[in-house]
This record gives sequence, C-alpha cells and structure tokens, in this order.
Amino acid sequence: MSKKWDNLTLALCIALLPPIWAVLAPHIHVSTGAVALICAGVYVANGNRASDGVKISVGFLLGDFWAWAALHIMDLLKWNPELELFLTLFVMGGLAVLISGLAPKWIYCPSWLCGWAIGLTIMSPLGMEGMKGYPLQIAAAMLAGVWYVGVLLDKVQKKMLKIIQCRFSKK
Repeated sequence: MSKKWDNLTLALCIALLPPIWAVLAPHIHVSTGAVALICAGVYVANGNRASDGVKISVGFLLGDFWAWAALHIMDLLKWNPELELFLTLFVMGGLAVLISGLAPKWIYCPSWLCGWAIGLTIMSPLGMEGMKGYPLQIAAAMLAGVWYVGVLLDKVQKKMLKIIQCRFSKK
C-alpha cells in the first residue's frame, strides 16, 4: 500500500476520532479531554502495539495516582517548598523507575512518568481543595487516549487500508 494512502487514511482517522472524544468528554464530566491526545502519542511512540495497551494503561494510571500522592505528601510536609519538591520528585521518580523495572510486563515506565507529569501539571495549580474529582477525570482521559484514540484509531485505519487495497487489487 502506498505511503499516500497511509497518510490519507491516517489524516482522516485523526481528523475524525479525536474530535469525537473532544465533543463527548465534557458530556461525561471529563474536563481534561486533551490528556487523551498526549497518552495516544505515547501509545503511538511505543509502536502502536495493542498488545502493550494494558501495561501502557497501568503506567498512566499509576502516574495519575503518583501525582495525587506527591501533591498530598508535599501538602503534609512543612519544609522549604523547593526542598519538598526536590525530595518528593527524587524519591517518587526513583521508585517509579525501580517498581516498573520489576514488572515490565505489567507497567510501561514511560507512561508512568508521563502520567505523573500530566497529573502534576493539571492538579498542582488546583490545590488540595480544588483537586476533588480531577484524578478520575485524568484517568478517564488517559484510558481514552490509549484505547480509543490509540488502539481503535489504529484498527480503523488498518481496516480502511485493507478496503482500499482490495478495491485497487481488483482493477
């Protein structure tokens, strides 16, 4: 199949599926819908392997929890804020890498670290009181990114390419 058809079908899928998520997300009370695009990017960077979807998802969900936990830890500590930040990131970052290294079949370390950064970016400015349901919204968007924007989009595009290939091979 030509690169032209690959690009055209990918463009159509990207033009169609993520905007559907963007429209639907607020209707299911997910205000962090754009997170799905970041998470889909990590899925694609891993090679569009649906077989890795679970471990990528686990990594993102752990990262989301890690962000929530880090913010709670820093809220409890009453030290210099810069020291709190450094030590929390140092310890939790190291632990994330070590833990994911012990279970690479179940946890994708890059998605854990990326998920942690996403969670911190969104939740840090909210403060402890404003955080409320944000970890769940972020988790929903992360899963939508991997499974809807990542896995489903890839399957739809491959199906389109098969249909195109069948049409042109008959001529």
